[in-house]
Amino acid sequence: MSDSVSGDSDGAGAVREWSPGRPLDLHRTLGPLRRGAGDPAYRVEADNSIWRAVRTPDGPGTMRLALRRGTASVMGRAWGPGAGWLLDRIPRLCGDDDRPEDFVPAHPLLADALARNPGWRITRSDALVEVLIPCILEQKTTGRQARASWRTLVRQYGEPAPGPVPPGLRVPPAPATWAQIPSWDWHKAGVEPGQSKAVIDACRHAGRLEETLQLGTAVADQRLRAVPGIGGWTSAECRQRSHGDPDAVTVGDFHLPHLVGVALIGRRVDDAGMLELLEPYRGHRYRVTRLIELSGLKNPRYGPRITIQDHRAH
Repeated sequence: MSDSVSGDSDGAGAVREWSPGRPLDLHRTLGPLRRGAGDPAYRVEADNSIWRAVRTPDGPGTMRLALRRGTASVMGRAWGPGAGWLLDRIPRLCGDDDRPEDFVPAHPLLADALARNPGWRITRSDALVEVLIPCILEQKTTGRQARASWRTLVRQYGEPAPGPVPPGLRVPPAPATWAQIPSWDWHKAGVEPGQSKAVIDACRHAGRLEETLQLGTAVADQRLRAVPGIGGWTSAECRQRSHGDPDAVTVGDFHLPHLVGVALIGRRVDDAGMLELLEPYRGHRYRVTRLIELSGLKNPRYGPRITIQDHRAH
C-alpha cells in the first residue's frame, strides 16, 4: 500500500494518491452512496471519474476520484473547507476497513459473484446523517419517487459544491437546514409527513447520531431506532453506508427476501426465511445480500408492480 499527499494554492485543489495494494472496483464500491443517475451530490463523468459533494465536519467539500490509468491507484482531488477531511478518508471510502477474509461462501452463486467482483469492498462514508436522510426518503415508496424527492430537495436547499466542478453538483443541506424545511416544500417534493418528521427529528439529534461513527454499529443501531419513524430497515440501510457494516441485514424490504431465497435455495421466502438462510453467514449478512445483487440475479415477477399513491394530488 502506498500513499502521497500534496496541496495546491492555485485553485487546483489538494491532491492525494493512494494505492490499496489490491484490486479496486471504484464504481461498485462507492455505488451504494449514489441516489440515482441524477443525484445532485454524486456525478459520474464521461472519463469515468466520480465526483462527490459532501458536508463534512469541517464544512462543505468536493472530491473527484479516479483510478490512475494502468494501475490500481486512486487519485483524489478535493476542494473547499472539507477537502482535507475527504482526502483523509479515501482509504475507508474505498473499503480499506472492510475485512472479507473470513467470509467463506457456501453457495455457488455467492462464490461466483465473489470471484467476479474481486475489487468490490463495502464502503464507509463516515457521514451518518447525510446517508440517513435518503434512506428515510426511501421508506414505503418506490426508488424512483425517493430519488426524485432527494434531487428536488438537494437542488433547492443544498449549496453549490466548492471548486471547479461539473454543472449542478451540490452539497446536501446541513442538518439545521433540513430541520427548517417548511411542510409545503416537503409536500411538493413528494415526501410523506411521516418521512419528513423522521428527517427533522433525526437532524435535531444529528450530533448524537454522528457520535456513533466512533462508538460502533451496535450503538448506532440503538440510537437510530430511538428516533421516531426510524426502524430496523432504515437503520440497516444507513449503517451499511455510514459505518461499512458487513452484517447490517435489511429486514422489511419488499423484494430482498424473495431475491435471497431464489439465490440460495431456488424459491422465494419471507423475512423470517431470509434470516434463517443468512444465519450461517452472521457477521457478513449484508455482504451476502450485496453479492446477490452484484450477481445480476433478477427477482421473478408473479404479478403487477406495486402502485405507490402520490399524496401530492390530494
